[in-house]
Amino acid sequence: MKRADKLEIPVLQTYGMTETSSQTTTLQPADAERKIGSSGKPLFLYQVKIEGTDKAGEKGEILIHGPQVTPGYIGRFSDRQVQPDGWLHTGDIGYLDDEGFLFVVDRRSDLIVSGGENVYPAEIEKVLLAHPAVREAGVCGAVHEKWGEVPVAFVVLNKPVEAEELLTYCKQQIASYKVPKQLTFVDALPRNASNKLLRRELKAWT
Repeated sequence: MKRADKLEIPVLQTYGMTETSSQTTTLQPADAERKIGSSGKPLFLYQVKIEGTDKAGEKGEILIHGPQVTPGYIGRFSDRQVQPDGWLHTGDIGYLDDEGFLFVVDRRSDLIVSGGENVYPAEIEKVLLAHPAVREAGVCGAVHEKWGEVPVAFVVLNKPVEAEELLTYCKQQIASYKVPKQLTFVDALPRNASNKLLRRELKAWT
């Protein structure tokens, strides 16, 4: 966002999905700098809340309500309830700040529980991607005898760098239990047709 602002390129960060007829929240340009990392506030007719909490900053599953939300699926998923309690359960983890801005943290299914602590792969990936030598980064959980799971990282490089340098870089910015316990350099990361990272396939590499 900061680079785009310097280049005078307008960027509207948004959050949504097919089931919600695309965009649900959008971060307006006026709030872009002070709310970096946010996906903004709900658009017209949408309501967004965090399951199990009304407390600002508390993480939980993002729920969405509105007339644009699909009433159901067709085909082999036609029996699946989309809004069992009147809200779409997105499968995404996020939180609302004290001004009602949504921050999307990660997919619930990708959550790593390490020694009782919640570790979000996207947070670690963002740290790695901020390093100038890193082009792409993917993080997933690997089974660990003592901690249950630990984060491991797979990295595509822009230029040569030692793994230890990247791990030290991570240690300077995130808690020790979030630092990858293994870092592997690869030529490419598994992605789908929409270019989304397939973390479930990364697990097969651990």
